[in-house]
Amino acid sequence: SPEPRNIDSPEPSEVNSPELGGQLAGSIYVKVDQEAVHHALRVACGLDSMVMGEPQILGQFKECFDTANRCGTLGAELHHLAQNAFRIAKRVRTETAIGENSLSLAATSVSLAERLFSDLSACRALLIGAGETSALVAKHLASRDISHLAIANRSLGRAAQLAAQFNAEALDLQSIPMALPKADLVIASTAAQLPILGKGLVERAIKQRKHRPILMVDLAVPRDIEPEVAELADIYLYTVDDLQQIVTDNLKERTQAAQAAEVILAEELATYQSHSMVRVASNTVSQFRDLHHQLKDKELAKALKRLEKGDQPAAVLEALANQLLNKWMHSPSVALREATRQGDQALLEAAKQLYSLGDEQDE
Repeated sequence: SPEPRNIDSPEPSEVNSPELGGQLAGSIYVKVDQEAVHHALRVACGLDSMVMGEPQILGQFKECFDTANRCGTLGAELHHLAQNAFRIAKRVRTETAIGENSLSLAATSVSLAERLFSDLSACRALLIGAGETSALVAKHLASRDISHLAIANRSLGRAAQLAAQFNAEALDLQSIPMALPKADLVIASTAAQLPILGKGLVERAIKQRKHRPILMVDLAVPRDIEPEVAELADIYLYTVDDLQQIVTDNLKERTQAAQAAEVILAEELATYQSHSMVRVASNTVSQFRDLHHQLKDKELAKALKRLEKGDQPAAVLEALANQLLNKWMHSPSVALREATRQGDQALLEAAKQLYSLGDEQDE
């Protein structure tokens, strides 16, 4: 998603300019001010993702701001936004279940294993297949410090390539009968047209394991594991359909969590807006004071020079007072006269409040 626009970002009309040839017009949108802040916070919290609550989004969000910071394009306002976004995202994940309950088949497979085995770091896993799904499963298992990981594939070379990324053992399919009895977790995801694991093979493995349970997850279509394997004692077999139902249920829970997250976000956004107004006001006050200090210093320097020349102190002080009065009153007087001409009552009333002025009738 696009980052909040700064003053140098293109206006919507520029996005649709002929120079871009309209190629990006359908993929770019621009949000400004608080709308941009709201969008950034929703992205950081995982509420604007295709996969709701996806934790990787926050990491990508941080990388964007880190890159901007290294390039020197992260100003004070965006830095403030980034720090708040990280804090709010952490709060949302702590106080809601937005990041719980996996929504991908790979992550759900590993979550099932964590339910069956109390400690995955003491388990051995066998992945059958070396494609993208197996790579994702391997990544999740590695993050759980799996005790031993073996990857079996029709092409031993491809299995070796994937195994090298996770310090795993590479096997060909002919080695599965020897590896299966050692595996506590088996996840299959190949493109084979016929099952790779049959009931007889799994039954022999169970006997060698002395009936220690095996969790088997078949992510392949068509199936890599014969349906009859589910009839065996000590085998817990889940198919794509089983996992898809779990994912659907998890999505419902995340949707409920998202509603709670939106409440937190609304609260935090109101606080952010309030603090932003205070910062703007503080900056305005600082600029106001700096301006008048500069005028004072300039006129004071002139007065001191006149005194050094021997001019009468009274005349110098009177000139100093008049110059300061004229300098301080010039810009406000011009603005008030223009406001009167334009009928800008809001500015006139603001001036009265600012300087504690009453109406002439009151006087």
